[in-house]
Amino acid sequence: MATMDHGPVLPLTAIAWTSNLSTCPKDFTLINITEDGANANFTRFSMRPSYYLCYSKATSGGMVVSDIRLIAEKDSIPHGYCFIAEHLEPKTTVSKKKRVCVRVVPVGSVDTAILDIKLTARSKMMLQHYTYVGEINNYVLWCRKGHFTSTTPQTKPRNVSLTSRRYSLELPSVPQPLKPSNPPQGSQVRLSHRRHSLPGQETREKTADGSIQGIPALDGVPFSLNPELDIQPKAITQLNYQLNTMTIKSLQDIENEYKYTFAVEYAAKRTRPLVQIS
Repeated sequence: MATMDHGPVLPLTAIAWTSNLSTCPKDFTLINITEDGANANFTRFSMRPSYYLCYSKATSGGMVVSDIRLIAEKDSIPHGYCFIAEHLEPKTTVSKKKRVCVRVVPVGSVDTAILDIKLTARSKMMLQHYTYVGEINNYVLWCRKGHFTSTTPQTKPRNVSLTSRRYSLELPSVPQPLKPSNPPQGSQVRLSHRRHSLPGQETREKTADGSIQGIPALDGVPFSLNPELDIQPKAITQLNYQLNTMTIKSLQDIENEYKYTFAVEYAAKRTRPLVQIS
C-alpha cells in the first residue's frame, strides 16, 4: 500500500475469471490467496474445476475500470456495465448466482477509477482504504477507488513565432490576402455595403497555434457591380415616366383597332369578269 501511496498509481484496465496460471492472460495478475490467508479458489466443491479472479493494469488499450458491482442472477445488468471476461479451461463454468460486472470507460473521460481489488474470507476483517463491494461464494470482494496517474502522453501546444513559422516545413507560409479596406492603387472600384461591412479577422479560421487555414480563393478581392448593370437615378426616373404614360388597352379596344372585315376582297370577287375560253 505504501507503493501505491507514494509511487505512480495505475488504474485497473480489466478484470476476468481464469482457471489457473496457464490460462491467465498476459499482463494479468491472478489472486490465489485472500488477505486473511485463505485459498481464493471460487469453486465450492473440490471435485469441480477451479477458477480465480485476475486483473490487469496494462494501459495499451486506452480503457480503465471506473466501477465494479456484484449483481444477483435475476437482476438486470446496469446500463453501461458488462460482465467480466472468462479465460477458463474447457468444461469449466462460473457460478451465476452472483456475477461480477464492471464499467469500462476511456482513460481520458474520468479522473478516478478502480485502483485495486482484494478478497477476504467471510469474516469480520475490514480492509483500510478499501470499499466493500459484496459477497460471492463465501468470499468478500473489496475495491479501492481514487485518482490515478495517467500514462497517456499529452501533447503540448507549440508556441511558434511568426518568423519561425515562415521557415517551418510543417506550416508553410501563406500569402496574406488583400484587405477590402486597402484595394490596389490605380483601380477605382466601389465596394458594396455588405462586403465592406464584413470583418476581415472573423472570416478567417485559425488553429490553436494561430496558423491560418481554409482561406477562400476570393478572400480580399473587392466586390463591385458591372457598370452596365449599375442603374443611375436618371434612368430610373425616365423608366418610371414611361410606365406612367403608357396606355393600357382593353381586349375590346384591340379588337376594334385591328378588326378587318375583308370587305374589299369580297367586292373584288363579285365584280371579277368572267373569262371565256374559246
